[in-house]
Amino acid sequence: MKLTKVERSWVLYDVANSAFILIITATIPIYFRDVLAVGLADHVVSQWMYIATSTSVLILAILSPMLGAIADYQGMKKKLFVGFLLLGLLMGLSFTIVASWQAFLILFVLARIGYSACNVFYDSMLVDVASDSRMDALSGYGYAFGYIGSTIPFIAGVVLIFTKPFGMSVTLAIQLSFLITFLWWGLLSIPLLKNVKQTYSLPPQKQIIRKSFGRIGITFKKIRENKKMLFFIIGYFLYIDGVYTIISSASTFGGEVGINSTAMIAALLLTQFVAFPFAIMAGTFAKKFGSLKMIKFYILIYILVAIFGYQLSHTWEFWVLAIVVGLAQGGIQSISRSYFGKIVPKEESNEYFGFLDIFGKFADFFGPILMFISAYFTHSSRNGILFLVVFFIVGFFLIDKVDKLDKLEKQ
Repeated sequence: MKLTKVERSWVLYDVANSAFILIITATIPIYFRDVLAVGLADHVVSQWMYIATSTSVLILAILSPMLGAIADYQGMKKKLFVGFLLLGLLMGLSFTIVASWQAFLILFVLARIGYSACNVFYDSMLVDVASDSRMDALSGYGYAFGYIGSTIPFIAGVVLIFTKPFGMSVTLAIQLSFLITFLWWGLLSIPLLKNVKQTYSLPPQKQIIRKSFGRIGITFKKIRENKKMLFFIIGYFLYIDGVYTIISSASTFGGEVGINSTAMIAALLLTQFVAFPFAIMAGTFAKKFGSLKMIKFYILIYILVAIFGYQLSHTWEFWVLAIVVGLAQGGIQSISRSYFGKIVPKEESNEYFGFLDIFGKFADFFGPILMFISAYFTHSSRNGILFLVVFFIVGFFLIDKVDKLDKLEKQ
């Protein structure tokens, strides 16, 4: 599919911000465990990482519907996007100047809030840059090039860490890798800021915040009365909980069970390369077999991933999971985003994506909390993985209900 200039600019932001997700998944947990939190027990380190992750997503889950409602008004989406982009970048750049693990966790929480808030507006921009017929493919391109592009600053950072040029310390090398990542995020955001416009919007209003509060209640009622949308959002909450937890907790859990840090970084890097072609193909598969059928297929893959991950104890098993996750990760995220974009009112897309994001963020909150509870009470995160299997199974049946309602509508 040939992309327009606007579509390329939108895709490029996925390349920009995915670099942050890669260091969250790979570098930050290892840096926190091996450099900042030296002396703390492994399960205590896991607990603090789970708490920090859950705190950031809970805060944004509360804010998302309001942010989305405000962003629907003419001219507001880009302003909010820029504000949270600056928050994420400034807090991330500050990673390089803190030495205490407590201060680092505070900055980590704020950086994640900035990153995640930007994604509320970025995801809703899909309706501004693509028609319904191009959404699946374009959403897949975003995730695909995000995966492959994010490896560039990550590999540059890894080379610094392992070669330690000019006699620099490991700590300085890691801090420079953070600097590279956040500069990458900022610079590659410029095309979106320059070229992507808010095509669909509500007329400007006075007392935007008060009116936005009123719209939230109305939108919630509309979602509750629309069974297809309601089942999709709840099903999304359940299965994306597992997806996000696996993404955010892979390195933390791997370190806990004794997987070598170098092996974990290499395996997670492999996931990005595997995910690239399969995220692109997801749009083609969705067009041929249907978006909902593909989501169900990916959920089944994740059920197998969680079951296999429960008994994980060897490095080769971590590598196997890295490859299998790469097959499904981009597809389930991209098709979920594009399917929702096709069923929401375009002029209120930000608010609806805000509601979807609140469920996504609560999912991202509950997953790490379950892993924290498991780590706290059993001194191992392993048992928390079993909850993910349950979430995937229930999510599968709800998406199956949406699929049946979709077929009834088309008859």
